[in-house]
Amino acid sequence: MFKAFLIKYAEIGVKGKNRDLFEEALVQQIKYALKRCEGEFKVRRTKGRIYIDVLSDYDYEETVDNLKTVCGISAICPMVQTEDEGFDKLCGAVVDYVDRQYPDKRFTFKVNARRARKNYPVESMEINALVGEKILEAFPEIRVDVHHPDVMIYVEVREKIYIYSIEIPGPGGMPVGTNGKAMLLLSGGIDSPVAGYMVAKRGVKIDAVYFHAPPYTSERAKQKVADLARLVARYSGPIYLHVINFTEIQLAIYEKCPHDELTIIMRRYMMRIAEAIAKKTDCLGLITGESIGQVASQTIQSLAVTNEVCTLPVFRPCIGLDKQEIVDISEKIGTYETSVLPYEDCCTIFVAKHPVTKPNLNVIKRHEENLKDCIDEMVQRALDTDELIVVEV
Repeated sequence: MFKAFLIKYAEIGVKGKNRDLFEEALVQQIKYALKRCEGEFKVRRTKGRIYIDVLSDYDYEETVDNLKTVCGISAICPMVQTEDEGFDKLCGAVVDYVDRQYPDKRFTFKVNARRARKNYPVESMEINALVGEKILEAFPEIRVDVHHPDVMIYVEVREKIYIYSIEIPGPGGMPVGTNGKAMLLLSGGIDSPVAGYMVAKRGVKIDAVYFHAPPYTSERAKQKVADLARLVARYSGPIYLHVINFTEIQLAIYEKCPHDELTIIMRRYMMRIAEAIAKKTDCLGLITGESIGQVASQTIQSLAVTNEVCTLPVFRPCIGLDKQEIVDISEKIGTYETSVLPYEDCCTIFVAKHPVTKPNLNVIKRHEENLKDCIDEMVQRALDTDELIVVEV
């Protein structure tokens, strides 16, 4: 039935002279998502509207599922389009649409017409009344409710006539790539993939870094992180995943620093390495999945000590969310089931029984001096052996 889709957006509509740039970026993201679908499609843009025309047989569910991953889309509206062959044909097309779309006619409705082509002989209010009358004549069991209808039937008069009543929510936000690039510290947990998704939704292109600690973490743990990156990439586009061998650095910290400060000192070196890669790859910030107070390394004191090593801004989109809120988002974007697989990463292997919750920056710096004879060379070796994985959907 549906051979076209109307794509609605929200925030892009309030852009000024740069609006065309945002619309074109959204068109490119839509085209990228449709490459994953069977069928042939044409994406076209007119003033204030983006349309997808279906040019061949296609899988409706597959197409909608992929469009639901495009950041910037607020709603996907499968629609019927017809040529303007007079008002009677318009009424007939709407009646046919209602009959086919709603086998059970026990509902209330309202017609909402928009006459974008001002030379059309029937005004919007008249279209509402006359089309509504035709629907009532065809289906007496249907009732009108102009205040709280069960079904809103939209009729848009443009170069063609567009009819739709379904609005499938999209992720919203901004098209990926319109707000620079940032480096995600991606682990095998629940939080960091959610953080990557949330920043991507604001139009930021995502790269990622994963800290691997063989033989303490397995190849399956690394594959789990690559799988998570692939799930996030459905929303963010291709991700360059940097895999850093962190074992040597972790063992040195474990040997030379107080065990209650292990996590904080490891996090500080992770941030240093992530920032070095970020600057090399033109990223403008770092992204983490941290939430205030969730674990010892995420108290506000710990976050302040961790931040001290960074010169780039650190984005923490989960900062004010509780665990259940983060889990809910992970389930929505499809990362939860992979995140809870029992393959531990380096953060969970090297953890103290009683980690410090209120670290003192001066004390941490003093204990990091224990590493000064070896740490710079270790960090450079880690950077030199960076394994790059290009993650695409």
